[in-house]
Amino acid sequence: MINLKDKVALVTGGSRGIGRAVVLAFAREGADVIINYRADKKSAEETARMAVEQGSRAVICQADVSDRDQTFAMVDQAIKDFGRIDIVVNNAGLWEYNPIDTMTEENLKRTIDTNILGSFYPLMAAIPHMKKQRSGVIINISSTAGQRGEAFHSPYAASKGAVISLTKSLAVELADFNIRVNCVAPGWVETDMSRPSLQGDDAEKVTRQIPLGRVGRPEELAEPVLFLASDMATFITGEILNVNGGAVLCG
Repeated sequence: MINLKDKVALVTGGSRGIGRAVVLAFAREGADVIINYRADKKSAEETARMAVEQGSRAVICQADVSDRDQTFAMVDQAIKDFGRIDIVVNNAGLWEYNPIDTMTEENLKRTIDTNILGSFYPLMAAIPHMKKQRSGVIINISSTAGQRGEAFHSPYAASKGAVISLTKSLAVELADFNIRVNCVAPGWVETDMSRPSLQGDDAEKVTRQIPLGRVGRPEELAEPVLFLASDMATFITGEILNVNGGAVLCG
């Protein structure tokens, strides 16, 4: 039912967690993948090895997506390596504890730059190529925090709300070019980023808020992303797909 053969996908933050699960889901269905990472080269190489074992061509590319020049260079290299780019998954993100009265400008800027600029720059670089192809799929990873807010994490929540607005804006802007733009909004998921908050008493507090009674697995986020990237979703654009076990009911 899903076939991504001959498709080329760029996944930012693709070395671990949700990003790795997305890379492996794409590879399983025949896509070639560019695995972006910022610092953890070892994990990126491991992800690439796993993708290659599934028959995919996979390359790793170090770039800080909050840096315009690095991000454009990454996309240019992907075009040189693969000749095209069909799918961009904006997954790289930062989630930090930031009470408003102790928040520093450095902390605020780090989150905003990573989560907002880091979503804009890959698209600014890739969309001209997609327009030439007159086809493409963009999937932005937001969060339930972008829909309901999140105490002590307001920069994160604000940035993820911006990602949702970006999705809706570009869905209309790019429709004439047959470029679909959608968003997946995860709730709690077992990743390195969330692990400190999913231990001990905190874990019970979190799961009590989820009707399905548990946090999600990265693979349970990757499959909805795969669906949106596939020909099963050719009439879906501008959509925010919530994957949160029922914790936040929107739309």
